[in-house]
Amino acid sequence: MNKLTLIVFSLPFLSACSPSMPELPDLPSLSDISKVIPGVYLPVVYKADIHQGSVLERFKINQLKVDMSKAQVQDLIGSPSIIDPFHDNQWDYINHSTLHQTDDIRYRLVLKFDGDTLTDINTAGIDSLSQLTDKEKILEDKRIADEKAAAEAKVLEEKRIADEKAAAEAKAEAEAEAEAERIAQEIAAAEAAAAEAKTLEEKRIADEKAAAEAKAEAERILEANKPWYQF
Repeated sequence: MNKLTLIVFSLPFLSACSPSMPELPDLPSLSDISKVIPGVYLPVVYKADIHQGSVLERFKINQLKVDMSKAQVQDLIGSPSIIDPFHDNQWDYINHSTLHQTDDIRYRLVLKFDGDTLTDINTAGIDSLSQLTDKEKILEDKRIADEKAAAEAKVLEEKRIADEKAAAEAKAEAEAEAEAERIAQEIAAAEAAAAEAKTLEEKRIADEKAAAEAKAEAERILEANKPWYQF
């Protein structure tokens, strides 16, 4: 730095000694000072990163699922940047950050709800988010495999329950049919027995009537043939 200062301050005195003002040489730009004067570096102005909006991670966004509640969404990725009081069914997660040493961050995640239930996840605006790390990819693959296994187990469990329900319904229907058949047979037997008893009773009455009529007829004949001296 002292060498540069000496050169700059010496130029006016050198020009005063010459008969005509010489043209000044092109001075190096500030960024090239270190190339002209080795070991001389100008200070770099520090620029702080400016973070504005929601800070999201792709790993957690990938865990969002339709049918989640608002509380589950907040537990996973935090509160949204914007909630329109007139449109509470939409949450916007927006980030507009200016970074000094890396590319700026611009992304927007839009979630839509039906009441308290998540119905739509719009990730079209999160391309600038960092991709998954190798560790996150492993965890992501494991999560997907676990969810697939759980879904398959759920399907099998639902099938088992459906089969058991169908078997129980079939058993109940068979038992109901058997009971109905038993009752029908009992009713038929009772009706047959009643009919038989009625027939026997009617025959008994008819026989008793016939016997009474025959007795009365015999007595009448006997009375009619009775000798005169027995009157």
